[in-house]
Amino acid sequence: MDAGDLPEDDLVEPTVDVNGAATTLDKRVTSLDDAIQAMAETRDFGKHTKLRRVLEALRRVLLQPGGAAAVQARAQAIEEAGLFLETDWASPEILIPALVGPSLHSGDADTVVMEATSELRMLAVARGDYAHPTLPAEDAHQFLSQVLATNLELLFTPPGEAERTRQGRTAQLVRDLFHHLADEIGYDSVLDNLVDEIWRILRQRPIQVEAVQSLITRIAGYREDPDVDLGTTSGQGMDRLITSLFGTTEACREDPGIDVFRSRLEAMDNGGLQYEATGFARAMHDTGLVSPYHAELLRFLLRESDYLVGEALGLSDTGRNCLMRYSPLVHRLIEVAVHPQTAQCIYGLALLLDRGILYEPPIVPALWRQLALALSPVARERLTTVFGDVPGPEARLVAGVLSMLGQPLGVGQGDNPTCQSARALSMWSYNDPDYLLQMVVWAARDDEIIMHFEGQPISSKESGSGVATTLPMDLDPVSLIAVPHLDRIYAEMGRRCATRPGDPHRWVNPEFHGWWSARGFHINVDVATGNLLDLDEFLRQFHASYHPSFNGDQPLIHPQPAGVAVTDSAARYVGWHAITILRVAPDPQDVMRVYFYNPNNDSGQDWGDGVVVSTAGNGERFGEASLPFDQFASRLYIFHADPLEHGEPERVPAEDVARIVGYVERSWGGDRLPAGTLQALGGPPTLEA
Repeated sequence: MDAGDLPEDDLVEPTVDVNGAATTLDKRVTSLDDAIQAMAETRDFGKHTKLRRVLEALRRVLLQPGGAAAVQARAQAIEEAGLFLETDWASPEILIPALVGPSLHSGDADTVVMEATSELRMLAVARGDYAHPTLPAEDAHQFLSQVLATNLELLFTPPGEAERTRQGRTAQLVRDLFHHLADEIGYDSVLDNLVDEIWRILRQRPIQVEAVQSLITRIAGYREDPDVDLGTTSGQGMDRLITSLFGTTEACREDPGIDVFRSRLEAMDNGGLQYEATGFARAMHDTGLVSPYHAELLRFLLRESDYLVGEALGLSDTGRNCLMRYSPLVHRLIEVAVHPQTAQCIYGLALLLDRGILYEPPIVPALWRQLALALSPVARERLTTVFGDVPGPEARLVAGVLSMLGQPLGVGQGDNPTCQSARALSMWSYNDPDYLLQMVVWAARDDEIIMHFEGQPISSKESGSGVATTLPMDLDPVSLIAVPHLDRIYAEMGRRCATRPGDPHRWVNPEFHGWWSARGFHINVDVATGNLLDLDEFLRQFHASYHPSFNGDQPLIHPQPAGVAVTDSAARYVGWHAITILRVAPDPQDVMRVYFYNPNNDSGQDWGDGVVVSTAGNGERFGEASLPFDQFASRLYIFHADPLEHGEPERVPAEDVARIVGYVERSWGGDRLPAGTLQALGGPPTLEA
């Protein structure tokens, strides 16, 4: 009988057997070796019959002191025996550090054991004990450093009650694993990687920064805990992040609490207040993070002077002019929305003013309307459920409005299949902010949005289900209220196109997003077969519509919806995804790039075959992602363009098209290329085509 067939009670053994000859670990390691050998001697088609025995043997070893080291020593034998064959862990070179934590927190013990064994395989490679054929040691070391950095609670905190209930003894197995990894890798590199990861995320300026704030808060706590050893040099570079939240200026250097901080402000003269104001503003614009103390300062300065309010917001000349011109509105926005719990919206307010959108005639009255808005019971309940009742839901929603108007490219879809709705909110904030404010009113006050599709009204209340099967909760306040309505309307528009030939986005995108979405529609996938269609013409038309060298050097005027085929780091097709093309321009190295908005919460992704999406360092503005033009074109499958602006598709060099087709063929289009497609790429299309 396999070990996996034994009841749990039979798996518990004394630390030393009756003869004192072998410890429990020795006996369990012997059983593991036998299980590995049995799997190794089994042909590939039958290895699944040995899987239960190997997994149970691994679990029993990992539960013992020293078990992680024992599994690490057998990592090569385990992989060569076929444990990871045909699983998500089969190719370690494309594994993603961010997915390790969810696997280790799984309630399924087999998933935890597989993930733990994979980490120990990485460690064996990183330490040079296993010369892996596809994974360099330095890559394995980097991977583990990122895993440890993003799961610090597994290093420094014991399992909670809920975790123990869900995982049982496996919860401690995971802690022991992480201690072993950290001892082998070292804590210094862990924190260095954590700092790099936090800055990488912050450079994208997301609206939602709770996860980053949580990481910084935990690190700050660990650094003060004498029982936690973060290494001798670790923590360098963290000071800037920690002080952005907890010790930004002299008056809050030791994190004294809001009440003490306010008493210090009351004792200051104008010079001291200006010093505090500029310190907070500098930290905010440097990091994209806002301290709760900043909120208290800003509320205090309302009774002092608008000059100091402008200093605390770090405004440009445009922003300062907006503040002076619309001072009563800005004061009221601060009074209602800015609290220590909603401090992050200060950054949105500053950027809103700097954008100068208050000079657009509808915006000021629309914001006054927002301040007086009576929320529906549904909206109040949703906001209170997700964000709590301090401050109230009205304040939370106004704060969310400020963030979205100031950071249109910081909107994220959360862990939800609602990229179309997130893209629409971002596009409206970026391009038509008064329309966004109208949408918020309809959703929050009326619990209903009515949009029109080809002249016919569509009500979010009367529409069927949306793309999301559950109610999205991990969103910013505006998205939390609006996305469920928009998602249902978007899905209903798609249903109304179900009987039409071709892709429904041809009709849905302009009706859903706005009049500026061009009516010319190009797609390179045949909807009926999934095969690539007219790829040569598609790529030439994309150049003629967007590339300055082939469109008469015409910059993009309005952001345009587009669809990409997302691939993983091995260039394998993952799925279709909605993005927004923002602009096309040469980067500082004079490489022509497409700058775009990705509603996915982290735009910095590796799409394989050397196609790595950049978010900083290549001319990106905050919130933009970018790729070289040909690499972007290789993942594009839908774009819109003005049908009356033809450009010069015939001038696009055949070698440029062929290079892009090479990217397509090596990735998502490899099995979609119809026979003979490549032979048609020898020259430009004729006028008839």
